[in-house]
Amino acid sequence: MKRIISIVLLTAVVMASCSNKQKEEEARQVAIKMVKDSLRLDSFKKAEVAKKQEEQRLAQVAEEKREKRTLLLSEQREASASNGVATSSSSSGQTVHKKKGWSDAAKGTLIGGVAGAVGGAIIDKKHGRGALIGGAAGAGAGYLIGRGKDKKSGRVQSN
Repeated sequence: MKRIISIVLLTAVVMASCSNKQKEEEARQVAIKMVKDSLRLDSFKKAEVAKKQEEQRLAQVAEEKREKRTLLLSEQREASASNGVATSSSSSGQTVHKKKGWSDAAKGTLIGGVAGAVGGAIIDKKHGRGALIGGAAGAGAGYLIGRGKDKKSGRVQSN
């Protein structure tokens, strides 16, 4: 009888110690998970702070570029005024820079003239007369279309 009681008690102690180990292991796993989650949150916060700092730096760089551009434009205006070269300005006080290259009106005139001349030469039996008439009509139409594009783009001021 003493032997059975001692075996039962020993078994109870072993069972109790095993369940405590399982609980301790579960508690340890939960603690590890909480630490990992905390580290992830910290890394997200650090990333957000770094992103904000980068945005502020980019904003400062953009502001410096704007200031340099403004300074450069004012220097150009002063230089052109001192050289006697007047820049054209609109009624709102903005300077209009002369654009380089062909205007849309010039391009339209050329393309329309060539296309009209080729079309007129093909259609009319007297190729020379058809080419002249078609070229003139095509050039006129091309000019009007190109002039409209120039007005929309702001290259030409409409009066």
